[in-house]
Parts: sequence; C-alpha cells; structure tokens
Amino acid sequence: MTGDHSAMPFSLPSRRALLGVVGASVVAGLTACTPAEGAESTTTALTPDAAVGSPEVPAATPTPTAAATPTLAATKRIRRSFIPDYQLPPIVGGLAPVITKIPTKHPIVFLTIDDGNIKTPESVTLMAEYDYPASLFLTKNTIADNPAFFNAFKAQGSLVENHTVTHNINMVRQWGYQQQLDDIVGMQEYAVQQYGRKPTLFRPPGGAYSNAMRQAVAAAGLKAVVTWEAKANAGKMDYQVGDSLRPGDIVLMHFRAEFAADLAAFRAAQLAAGLEVVLLEDFLGVA
Repeated sequence: MTGDHSAMPFSLPSRRALLGVVGASVVAGLTACTPAEGAESTTTALTPDAAVGSPEVPAATPTPTAAATPTLAATKRIRRSFIPDYQLPPIVGGLAPVITKIPTKHPIVFLTIDDGNIKTPESVTLMAEYDYPASLFLTKNTIADNPAFFNAFKAQGSLVENHTVTHNINMVRQWGYQQQLDDIVGMQEYAVQQYGRKPTLFRPPGGAYSNAMRQAVAAAGLKAVVTWEAKANAGKMDYQVGDSLRPGDIVLMHFRAEFAADLAAFRAAQLAAGLEVVLLEDFLGVA
C-alpha cells in the first residue's frame, strides 16, 4: 500500500491474493459523526468473577431492513504476505491467551470490525475499494436478520469470528462459567452453519474478560481472546497508547451508520503511518 518495504522479508502472496487493480478513490465530503452510542469500553482484564469498570452502552440505532448485497466485480492487487515474527501463545492451564497488540517489526496493522448491527451496501463497496481484509467479530443476535450479507466480505478475504450470541457486556459480572460457555458455543455453531468455518478468535463484548471467560473460550475450541488498543469511532481515531497507529496494532471498528467516516479515519491513519493492512488470522496462522 504505502512505504517501501523492500528491506523487509516477505513470503509468496497469501492464499487470498488476487491479480488486479484496486480502485483507490477516497470517499469525499464525509462529515464527522457525533459519538456513537454503543462504543466499546477500554479493554480491561478481570479476575475470574470481577466486573468491568465502565460497561459499554449497547447501540441504540435500530437495525434497518436488510438490503440486497451488491454483486461486486472488483479485482485485487497482489497482497504482500509478511513472514510472521510472532507466535500465538498456546492455551496454558485451560486458559486461552489474550492478544491486545502483535509485537512485530513488520509495517503492518490489523483491522477488526464488530457486531453487525448496520448492514449497508456502502460498507461492502468501501472495503472492496480499499482492498482491506478484516476479522469480523459478529454477534448472532445482530446478524440473524440477514446473515448472508456478510458473505460479500468473505469473498473479499475477510473472516467471521466469534463475538457471542447475545453481546451481553456484563457477562463476566453476571454469568458463571457455564452460561458464558453456552453463549460462546452458540455463536461457534451459528458461524459454522452460516459461513462454513469454525471461528478461531474471540472478542469479549465491551472488551472485559476474566479467567472464567478465558477458560470458556478455550473449551469452545477458540485459540485466543482478542482485544485492542486503537479504534475508529465517530469519524476519528482513538488511541489507548500514543497518538498514531503503530506496527502490530489491532484496530477496532463497528458496523454502524458512521461506517464510512470511521473507515476513512482508519485509512488516513494507516496511510500516514505507512502500514499495510494484513489479516490477523493469516499472520497468527489460525485462518
């Protein structure tokens, strides 16, 4: 994308790389959105039965009537696939590892998009124009009205991951191990049914997790809990560390009404930092 990475070692193109030319036009005239309800809280590690300090407020925007997914004829450039210089930690003591940022020397960044509340043809078009692969952490209850909508993102190289059935942001406070496990397993089964692949990564609703949740994640067959330190929200970038994107950052976004403004903010930060968007699952070897 940007920057000269010729000095960096890289492998042959990934299995999702296709030949072609990407339309790289930036959406003009985007206006800044007001802060969205439902913004994820700062990620917080909890003890097994502790609670998060600032719970996320669920998005109040009603899900619109599902529109037909556009058929795109976009072609893809050859996407560079960097040789991983990080190995996903194993499950130890029945607890899934927690990944907040990837320690890497490669000029790469990872895009993740959550929930699935708002489904617009524009979001499909923009992801194709920018040629961004993303990890889609979807919630069953927010996508059940039109699960097929997300097949267009799959065709572009994105993967569907687990964000629970209910998106209960207080699950670590309100639920014990078994109820958390049931909610996670329910999304695992739904993802396999709808998309033909068992998710390998889990994102906690609101970002809060506990040892009980980590145990449930591992028991459900997932490889890691994935949080974040940077997010695109309300048309701007927010950082927990520093004031710009860094190599290895995992960026949080949502399927919301302001999707275009958030993606434009991410793109501006990504280009300014000279980073390439790489699929997290490919880099971790869990695709």
